[in-house]
Order: sequence, then structure tokens, then C-alpha cells
Amino acid sequence: MANDFSKGEVWRIVLAQALPLTLASFVQLLYNVVDRIYIGHLSGSGGMALTGVGVTFPIVTLVLAFTMLFATGGAPLFSMARGGGDTERASRLQSSTLTLLLICAAVITAVGLLFGRPILYLFGATPESYPYASAYFQIYILGTLPVMFSTGMNYFINAQGFPRTGMLSTVLGAGINLALDPILIFAFHMGVRGAAIATVISQAASALWVFHFLTGPRCLIPIRRPQMRPEPHMAGQIVQLGAAGFVQQGTNSLVQIVCNLTLRSYGGAVYVGVMTILNSVREILHLPIMGLTTGSQPVMSFNYGARKYDRVKSAIRFNMIVGVTFLFGAWIVVLLFPRLFVSLFTSDPELIRLGIPAMHRYFFGFFLMALQFAGQSVFTALGYAKRAIFFSLFRKVIIVVPLTILLPAIGMGVNGVFTAEPISNAIGGIACALTMYLTVYRKLGTEAESETEVDASQKG
Repeated sequence: MANDFSKGEVWRIVLAQALPLTLASFVQLLYNVVDRIYIGHLSGSGGMALTGVGVTFPIVTLVLAFTMLFATGGAPLFSMARGGGDTERASRLQSSTLTLLLICAAVITAVGLLFGRPILYLFGATPESYPYASAYFQIYILGTLPVMFSTGMNYFINAQGFPRTGMLSTVLGAGINLALDPILIFAFHMGVRGAAIATVISQAASALWVFHFLTGPRCLIPIRRPQMRPEPHMAGQIVQLGAAGFVQQGTNSLVQIVCNLTLRSYGGAVYVGVMTILNSVREILHLPIMGLTTGSQPVMSFNYGARKYDRVKSAIRFNMIVGVTFLFGAWIVVLLFPRLFVSLFTSDPELIRLGIPAMHRYFFGFFLMALQFAGQSVFTALGYAKRAIFFSLFRKVIIVVPLTILLPAIGMGVNGVFTAEPISNAIGGIACALTMYLTVYRKLGTEAESETEVDASQKG
């Protein structure tokens, strides 16, 4: 079989999948991060431009959450079917996922255009930051369909064993975005609106590239139009397994909203700008480990479908060791050079002054986040949807959100908001990894596991 993940050293295969995906994810991150860097240095905004764009973060995250709902549900099932030799089922899963992505994108775009103003104020806008938030959002929302298509269907390019092609789809769009940002923002004096236009154009270019590959001759399992009518049973399986990815991203949006509102209440709009910087740095630093764990998922899914359980365990160990080591190093760098990271996103003296101590608090024990990533990737890759969903909810909804509300109220003020994150990383990460080890890792390869093929939709 072409691109057979059951042969060769597991760590090499994981890296072969993960490195192009990580580079692609990094380049994709540039879509938003470069926007924030340019916007944070706009003269005359007093930090409100960056704050306004930060208000749109929950919306951007929600778009990604709905993309994950279908992509992280369809792609692992696709890989399991391919590993089991059922090409017809794999093809139907891919086409059904595409249809679900397109329908969802149309609904999100319509809701955003109709209710943009109340949504932005609900998510933390103030009269000072709203003009910047609205200027960015009104254009960004028009790019919902291409971003959901390119991001979601890229999972299937990677699942077929073409990580470099998946990387190129993102590199293409990011390159366009990098070129257009300074031209539209500064040369054409379009400010925040120019950043949004550059992003939408680049997303459209990525979508065209993905479509070209998935309908072309190099694709092992191309998109088939007759299969694009979703089957209710198959759509249910996709959504059930993808619910973990949706909850993980959706709860990120919820946390961002609660943080914005709490910071606005206890510290004012400037602290929303501080949180925008912290979130941006966190996205950059944990991205390699997200790429590693995401890239390993089709490898684990394929070998699980092929009943190669020792190879699945090898991938799990590799993810855990590399993840903890890398994020520990990242934590040390942040502790030593906080001003460097804050100054990357703003030249405003007040944001820099407030951002440095906030960064020390927010990133304390950062390496424990790797435990959450490793555990979640195993649950998702092997079809344990209920456990993946639970631990997404556990860390964000059960720990972060209550602490973000409680700690400021008992006297910590804005420092309470920045302290909630490290507490959740410790409790959530350890609980997720320990549960994965006891309930999945130790049982892989046992007689019961070898003799019983448990349907992905029934796992918990």
C-alpha cells in the first residue's frame, strides 16, 4: 500500500508527518501573528488597535473550532478505514466531511454579517476598541469559507501521506499574506482593514491549492462529487469523534471571552491588549508540539486500524518525551527574555510595562501543557471520543473559567486571570496523561484489545 505507516521506525515516520505539518502550522500562524505585529505598532492607536483585534480572537477561534469538529472527526476515521483496506469508506468519509465544512462555513458567515456588533461587545469590545475590532471583523468573516475548507481538508492531504503538499498549501497563503500586509496596512494606509483584506486573499489562495490537489491525479483518494451528500450515520460518526477537537477549540474561545470581560472589568481595555500578546506568544511556543501530536495522529490511527499496537505505543512515548522537553525549554526562555517577546508585538510603553510581569505568571510551568496535548492526541487518534471531550472540558470549563472569575474577585485582580492558566496546565495536563496511560496505553496489545474491534462511535 502506498504511504504505509506500518513499516519503518515509528519516530521517523512521526517526524516525517509532523515536521512539514509544524512548518505549515507555523506559517499559518503567521496569518494572525504578523497581523498583530503590524497592528501593534500602528502609530496613534495607543494600543487600542491591538486590543480591538484581540477582541476578535474568540471569533477566529470559533471558526477553527467548527473546522476541527469535522476535520478531526473525519480524518482519523478516514485513516482507520485506509489502514483497514476499506478505500470506499475512506472516500465517503472524506467527501462527507467536505460537505459538512461548506454548510457550516455558510452559516457562520451569515450569522457574523448579521450580528457582528453585539457579538463584538459581548466578547469584550469597548467604545475605544470597537472601531478597530469592527474594521477587522467585517472583512475577516468573509473569509470563513476558504479558511474552513483549506484548514479542514488539509487534514486529508496529510492523512494520505502527503505532508509536504499540505505544508505547501499553507506556505502559499502565508507568503501572500506576508507580502500584502505591509502594502495594504502602511503603503495604502488601510490600517486594521488592510490586515483583514490580506488575510482573506491569502486564505482564498490556500483553498484553491487544496482543491486542486484533492481533485487531481496525484491524490490517492480524490474528492468525488456523487459522494458529497452526507449520510446521516456517517455524519454522526464524524461529529461524535470530532466533538473533542471542537470542544478543545470552542472552550479556548470561551476562555478568551471570559478573560476579556474579566480583564475589562478589573483593569480596563489595556489589559485585553496584554492578553492578546500573551496568547500570541503562547501560540508560537506551543505550536511545534501541536504539530508533533497532530502529525502523529494519522500514524497512530493507521497502525491501530492495522492492529500494530506496539507501534502505537512507540508513537505515544515519543510524543510525550519530545513535548515535555521542548516546552520546558520554551518556559525557561520566556522567563529569561520576557521583554523581547512583549516588544515584538507592541512599542507602547504601557503595554510593555504591564505585559512583562503578566508573562511571568501566565507561563509558569508551561511544559505541563505537553501532557494535555499528548493525551488528547491519543484519545482522538484511537477514537476515544468521550474521553477526549471530557479532558477538553475539564481543563478549560471546569478549571480555567471558574478560576478566571474567582481569583480576581478574592483580591488578586488582573493577576488572578493570568494565574488561572498555569494552574489549569498542571491539573489538567497531569490528569489527562495519567488517564491515557492507565486506560489506553497499558491496555494496547492485550488479548482483549487484540480480539475486539471496538467501533469508534461507541468508545468513551
